[in-house]
Amino acid sequence: MGLISFFRDAGEKLFGKEVKAAQANPAQAAEANRAAATAIENHLASFNLPVTALTVTYDLATNTAKVYGIAKDQATRERAILAAGNVDGVQHVDDQMTVEVAAAQPPAQYYTVVKGDTLSKIAKQFYGDANAYNAIFEANKPMLKHPDKIYPGQNLRIPSR
Repeated sequence: MGLISFFRDAGEKLFGKEVKAAQANPAQAAEANRAAATAIENHLASFNLPVTALTVTYDLATNTAKVYGIAKDQATRERAILAAGNVDGVQHVDDQMTVEVAAAQPPAQYYTVVKGDTLSKIAKQFYGDANAYNAIFEANKPMLKHPDKIYPGQNLRIPSR
């Protein structure tokens, strides 16, 4: 898939003090990169996505997470990339994942939430039907826990219907 951009200052707050300190002191960058990569890997693992050989690297200088692994299907791949990108401090995700079974499933579109958005409003925009919001909600589980809990700057998968 390549490089996908996200809002750097939006999302889950996973990085500890060592990552913040390394932004001021580049000598600590290698250790901070490892700590950030581990935090992102643990975050992805918490969603129990069917991905084997999951590995994440992080580069503090470019705010880029590189994600490797073998996803069960295209939807799982997209969820993993979104989960990595919707982390505070990650501006880019370099998708190096592969898909185990290439199903006849087209890649989903991505949408960045803006102030005032709801899943119903987004569903109306993409599908012409505000009541189709549940398709977007389901496509973004387990990152989304509730259909009303989205925030500006968050990227969402918009599957084709």
